[in-house]
Amino acid sequence: FRIPVAVTIGYRDRNPERRIALVIGNGNYAASPLRNSRNDAKDMSNVLRQKDFQVTLLLDADKRQMVDAIRQFGINLKQGGVGLFYYAGHGMQVEGRNYLIPVGASIEAEHEVPLESVDVNRILGYMEDAGNRLNMVILDACRDNPFSRSFRSSEKGLAQIDAPIGTLI
Repeated sequence: FRIPVAVTIGYRDRNPERRIALVIGNGNYAASPLRNSRNDAKDMSNVLRQKDFQVTLLLDADKRQMVDAIRQFGINLKQGGVGLFYYAGHGMQVEGRNYLIPVGASIEAEHEVPLESVDVNRILGYMEDAGNRLNMVILDACRDNPFSRSFRSSEKGLAQIDAPIGTLI
């Protein structure tokens, strides 16, 4: 598993910038489990550690675990450096907003998505507050909505994201 050269920032220099990463791999969903997301998250964590990132890895996280880890990630970002958030798992958009689906989410209708999942804007807000030179967001989200049979909307994939200055998505 390799990060493309254009994104590789882990070269060794005399004054390396602090590097912080939060990696989440959710796959153990009751409905529509994902086979590769856990392995992708582990592989990404290993590569980032080789590139001198301080990595927090969560596998099959519920909403509380995701929110707590994102909050701590935000606190760590404020201390400066480069931040990277990687997510592999189910993701969806509802009314133009993007949500990451935790393991154990109980979603029966479209209006429940914001209550049961994590809004991508939560991560972007922490990145914006930190004001770091560079932050990256990688969303390796499954584009199929496992709950689509009970949803009004037929939107597939994630909505376009407006990122804060200095953030690559």
